[in-house]
Amino acid sequence: MSRTAFLFPGQGAQTVGMCQELASSLPAARALFDQANEILGYDLARLCFEGPAADLDSTVHSQPALFVCSLAALEKLRAESPEVVLSCEGAAGLSLGEYSAMVFAGAMSFEDGLRVVARRGQAMQDAADANPSGMVSLLGLSLESVEKVCEQARDTGEILQVANLLCPGNIVVSGHIGACERAAELAVKEGAMRAVPLAVAGAFHTPLMESAVEQLRAALQSTEIRSPDRIVISNVDAQSHTDPDEIRALLCRQVVSPVRWEDSIRELIAQGFDRFYEVGPGRVLRGLLKRVDRKLAAEGVLD
Repeated sequence: MSRTAFLFPGQGAQTVGMCQELASSLPAARALFDQANEILGYDLARLCFEGPAADLDSTVHSQPALFVCSLAALEKLRAESPEVVLSCEGAAGLSLGEYSAMVFAGAMSFEDGLRVVARRGQAMQDAADANPSGMVSLLGLSLESVEKVCEQARDTGEILQVANLLCPGNIVVSGHIGACERAAELAVKEGAMRAVPLAVAGAFHTPLMESAVEQLRAALQSTEIRSPDRIVISNVDAQSHTDPDEIRALLCRQVVSPVRWEDSIRELIAQGFDRFYEVGPGRVLRGLLKRVDRKLAAEGVLD
């Protein structure tokens, strides 16, 4: 029997103009933006709809923006295909997207989730400002080759490690700027098809984000978290969890741990999920999904 799972995008999927048409045509989506404007204290809707791109792309803004847009996309699906939402039994979210998945699964409210995401974005921006760092996507190398590149590229005292295991042949490394630049050069010599520096503020999913963990932990401790009513796969260990304290701990660890996205997709497949919806801006998650298994059915809600 077919099983449906929702996939929620992470930072990098944002584009100026996202959800503008949706918010103008669907009152439930517009209501989320209105709530967000009130909670955040600035006009998130205008930033999403009109930019400027430099402001929308900042970690402080892009994380709440994608969180709200993804849940607005969920409202679109709920309005157009309520049976799909009702029958959906599982979810996963890429980094930031895990919070959207938790709200969908009833583990936290939209309002609480947005407050935590806003705190997370600010904390990660602060950590990035304290340590000049970045991320590089290495395409076409095995994990063993990527780890070899990291070892060769690191200077004494530098951090450079695997940050995102996205799909076969697509691994992102993260660390100090100099190490990232050397890794990009070494990866090509090692046989990588491409090495692409990512437009992010810093070395997410490494110990360079450690200073963000305390702020995030404080925000999560004061937030009500319930047992999810659907399967939600954790980025940290590619498993589902139901204990609220365990979920809090994993969301903190996620900031400094590699995102095991390929393993998360394979876990959903192993549990019988064979139909997927990308609930939010962009097409990245469907592309990654097809690299894991081309036969899987996948649709985008905002296409």
